[in-house]
Amino acid sequence: MKLRKQYLELCRHYGSFAESAPLEAIEVTTGELAEVLDCTPRTIITLIGRMQEKGWLTWQPKRGRANRSELTFHVPLTRAAVEEAEELAERNDLFAAIELLRSFQLDTSSLSREWLTRQFGVQTVRRGQRRSDMLRFPLPQTLHSLDPARIHFTGESHLVQQLFDGLIQCDSKGGLHPHLAHAWEADEARTSWTFYLRKGVRFHHGRELTSADVRYTLERLLALAPHGLFNWVYRGIKRIETPDAYSVQIELEQPNELFPSFLASSRASIVPMDRCEELGLSFGEQPVGTGPYRLVERAGQVWILDAFADYFQGRGFLDRIEVWSIAEEHVEQARETMPPFQLMHNVRLPDREAGSWQEIRQTGMTCKFLTAPHKPGGALVSVADRIRFRRLLNRERLLALLDGDVVDGVDSFWPIRTMGEGAMPYLDRGDDRLEDSLEKGNASTASPLPPLTLITIPEYERDARLVARVCAESGIEIKLQLLAAEEFNTDKRFEADLLLFAVTLDEQRELRLIDLFTSICEHADDPLRRELRQLMSDIRHEADSEGRIDRFLEIEELLDQRSSLFFLYRKSLKTAFHPSIRGVTLESLGWVRFRDIWFTDKKEWS
Repeated sequence: MKLRKQYLELCRHYGSFAESAPLEAIEVTTGELAEVLDCTPRTIITLIGRMQEKGWLTWQPKRGRANRSELTFHVPLTRAAVEEAEELAERNDLFAAIELLRSFQLDTSSLSREWLTRQFGVQTVRRGQRRSDMLRFPLPQTLHSLDPARIHFTGESHLVQQLFDGLIQCDSKGGLHPHLAHAWEADEARTSWTFYLRKGVRFHHGRELTSADVRYTLERLLALAPHGLFNWVYRGIKRIETPDAYSVQIELEQPNELFPSFLASSRASIVPMDRCEELGLSFGEQPVGTGPYRLVERAGQVWILDAFADYFQGRGFLDRIEVWSIAEEHVEQARETMPPFQLMHNVRLPDREAGSWQEIRQTGMTCKFLTAPHKPGGALVSVADRIRFRRLLNRERLLALLDGDVVDGVDSFWPIRTMGEGAMPYLDRGDDRLEDSLEKGNASTASPLPPLTLITIPEYERDARLVARVCAESGIEIKLQLLAAEEFNTDKRFEADLLLFAVTLDEQRELRLIDLFTSICEHADDPLRRELRQLMSDIRHEADSEGRIDRFLEIEELLDQRSSLFFLYRKSLKTAFHPSIRGVTLESLGWVRFRDIWFTDKKEWS
C-alpha cells in the first residue's frame, strides 16, 4: 500500500500528465523524483523499479549528468486512487479510504460509488445448499461504548438492543410487553414491584440468566452512573430482593408510574454479573448480553455481530451484521459519497433513486432547542432580555439553512397533541404578551444584547454554528464552547448563557423529558425549580397517560412564560429499504429489528 501511495504522490506532482494513460514520456531526473517523495536518489531508483514491475509506469534511464530520463505513467491517477481506497476499505478503514479520495480532489463519484456498493449492503455466501447472509452498513456516529450503563447516543442504544434484553419490551407505540420477565405485578401502594423471569434464558457466554443478574444490573447502574440517563428512576430504588433464581422484588422509595417504562429502556438492559466483574471497564468493548446477536469481533471502528443461535425468542434470519462506525468529522463527507444500499437509516434518497425504494417516515423525532440558565449576573438573567432574545432568534431563517425534507418547525414536545397530525410548521410567536413584557421591561432592554456564550456537545456543533449565524444576522454575537458529553452533565455547563440540547422523542418520550426538566431544574431560579419539581412529582404519581401529558404541557407553558426554553426544530427520521428486504419491523426512531429481516437473492436487486 505504501508503494501505491508513493505512486500517487508522483501522479499528484505530475498531475497534468497523469489523467489518462499511457502518455508520452516526460523527462525527469532521479534527483527530481527523490525530492517529490522526500527520499534519496538511491531509494528512488529502487521504488521506480518496483513500480515498473507492477506495470504502473515505464522508466527509461539515460546515462550522463546532462541527460534526463524518460518516465511514462500507465495507471491514471483516478484509477490508482480508487484501487488504494479499495484496499483501505478491505482492511476496515473506510474513512481513510474516503479521505484519500477527497484529498486528491478527484471526480471519482461513479467509481467510488461502485466500490462502496460492493463493500456495503447484503453479502450472500453459498456453500452447497447452505446460505449465509451478512448485512454491512455504515453508521454515521462514533460508537464509544456498548455498555448499557455508559451509552449516550441513539446509535449506541440501538446496538445495545441487538446485544441485550430488558425485563420488559416497549413497542413503537409505547406499549409494554413481557420480555425477560414473563409477568410482573405491583402492590396497591405502587411502590413494590415483583418480576417473574423466564427460565432457560442464556447469556452469550453460555450461563443462564438469574435474578442475581437483575439485581446486579440495577445496583451497577447506580454505582457507575449515579448521574446518568434516567438516574432519577434507579436512584429511587430503596431495596432489591431475590427470593429465588427466577423472581425479583424491587421496592421504590415512592410511587413512580414510569418505572416499567424505564425497565424497557436500553439503559436497563440486563448484564451478566460474572463477565462485568471480570472485564471491568472493558465490558463496553466486549459486551455480553442475552440479545439476538452477539459481538464476535471489533476491528477498529468496525463492530461484527453474529446471530445468537440460543436466543430465547428464536434465532435471527440474518447471520452476520457488520456495523462500520463513522466518526463525526467524517459524517458529511460519507453522506456525500455513500450510495444507497438495501437498508438505510436517517437518509434522504436522491429523486432518481427514490422511486424503487420504500421510505417510512417515523412518528418519532429528534427535537433540538435552547435553554437559558438563570445564572446570577448572566446576560439573559432577566425575563425581558430572554424575551428579546427569543424575538430576535429567527427560526424561519434557521429552517431555511437546514436542508432535508424531514426538518420542521416545532413549538412543543407533543406536536401531535398540540397541533394535530400533518400540522404546518410553527410561526414565531409575536403575540401581545411578549410585546407587553418588553414594554414593561427595564431600560436595559433598549440596549443591544451583549455577546452570549452558547455551550453544547461536539455532536451538535453544526446546529450551534447555524444558530450563531442566524443570531449574528440579528445583531447578536454568539461565542461557542463545546463540552464532551460527560462534561456537559457537570456544573461546567452552568457557565453558559445558552445551552443547546436535543431530546429524542420516541416511545420513551416521558422518561427523556423528565430527564430534561430535571436538568433544567439544576440551573433554574428557586421559584421555577419548585414549580417544575412539583409538576414532575405529579407526573410520576399519575397512572393515566393522558393525565401525564397534561402535566408535561403545563411544564412547557411554565417555561414559555419565563422564556427559558427556545424550540429550534424537529427532525423526523426516515428508514429506506429496497423491495428485496423482507420482514421489516421497526424499533425506536425507525431502527430496524435485525432479527426479523431477511433478503431475497441478491440477483433480484441492483
